[in-house]
Amino acid sequence: MADKNFTPAELYDAWPVLSMEERVEGFEFLQREEADDFFLQLSARDRAQLVLALPPGERRLWIRLLAPDDAADLIQEAPADERENLLALLDDSTRREVKGLLDYAEDEAGGLMNTRYSRLRADMTVDEAIAYLRRDARQREKTVYYVYVVDAEEHLLGVVSFRDLIVAPGDNHVSDVMRMEVISAPDDLDQEALSQLFMRHHLLMMPIVDAQGRIKGVVNVNDIVQVVQEEATEDIQKIGGVATLEGPYLQIPLLLMIRKRAGWLAALFLGEMLTATAMGQFEAEIARAVVLALFVPLIISSGGNSGSQATTLVIRAMALGELRLRDWWRVIRRELVTGLGLGLILASIGLARILVWQGLFKAYGEHYFLVALTVALSLVGVVLWGSIAGSILPFILRALGFDPASASAPFVATLVDVTGLIIYFSIAAVVLRGTLL
Repeated sequence: MADKNFTPAELYDAWPVLSMEERVEGFEFLQREEADDFFLQLSARDRAQLVLALPPGERRLWIRLLAPDDAADLIQEAPADERENLLALLDDSTRREVKGLLDYAEDEAGGLMNTRYSRLRADMTVDEAIAYLRRDARQREKTVYYVYVVDAEEHLLGVVSFRDLIVAPGDNHVSDVMRMEVISAPDDLDQEALSQLFMRHHLLMMPIVDAQGRIKGVVNVNDIVQVVQEEATEDIQKIGGVATLEGPYLQIPLLLMIRKRAGWLAALFLGEMLTATAMGQFEAEIARAVVLALFVPLIISSGGNSGSQATTLVIRAMALGELRLRDWWRVIRRELVTGLGLGLILASIGLARILVWQGLFKAYGEHYFLVALTVALSLVGVVLWGSIAGSILPFILRALGFDPASASAPFVATLVDVTGLIIYFSIAAVVLRGTLL
């Protein structure tokens, strides 16, 4: 990098577009305290790439700066042939903790938890507990929201906040101060369900327990923020008809980008071929009334757009826990009314447009009003159908055990394109019979 006089904030902003050589060079010019803070701000993927790009003698320093859960995340992001080498850089105690975390799936609560947390015994006095926590505070800097009360076998008995300890009489026991109703999560709970549990109860930290009720670690709200971002990113990519991209856009190799997008694009292309097939079935009608072909893009795009809107809203509501499978009928009833209303709005616009153009340019012949009526009725039907199809498809996918986000907007649009043509030409055959057809 030509200019070495940059701040950590400037380096962080420029990080995504820098080459690995420039990243290492910029990182090594930071002061030690600045470098510590900067390293902890990076994502697990960026930390792994940076550590592996540093000289071997420096790697131990930086990986030992991390808490066990963060070290496990870094190792998971590293290439498989480097993971044992990185594990070897940790001290024996931390290595055992990290190996235990790596046994969990990356998207499970156990894979997110920090195994270092503050704990107390129920028979300690409040003064003893405060004195212990004061000594323990530096190691628990990251997870100091609550203290968990456990027995000799690490079974979770209760929880106490620091505030409750401070205001309690010093000779009281922890058992007198703690709350026994503790909201916890099993260690095999999916991370998306865990994030919903956090939001439902407005927690800053949650204990993770095994099948026997023994506390294994804690997950704090900072970890959940990252989970929510990852899940939202994955859903948005699926809705857009793209396989999940695991990394920043500018850092994805071009060949991988093509492979991630080609599958869906090819599937959608094959689906759109059905549109040509459907039009072929109405070739005779188009030949007799060429004016109908003018409105084909208008009809199919309106249906596809309404379907995309509906499926996006339903998928997002499912992700937030606002909709469950049993709500499918309520959604259909809402979309019936919504689709009808939207269809009437577009039909009015389409009808007005055709009548105005006819008045100005005489563009649609003597049967222009019947053509306008055909387009208007088709818009109502296609938009109504698109809204219903787009809203029900995520329910079908979830019932079959698939991710509802797989009902991507392009997929719904392709489905509605084909059926929209059938609706359009079927209405035209009725309205225009005896005139243009």
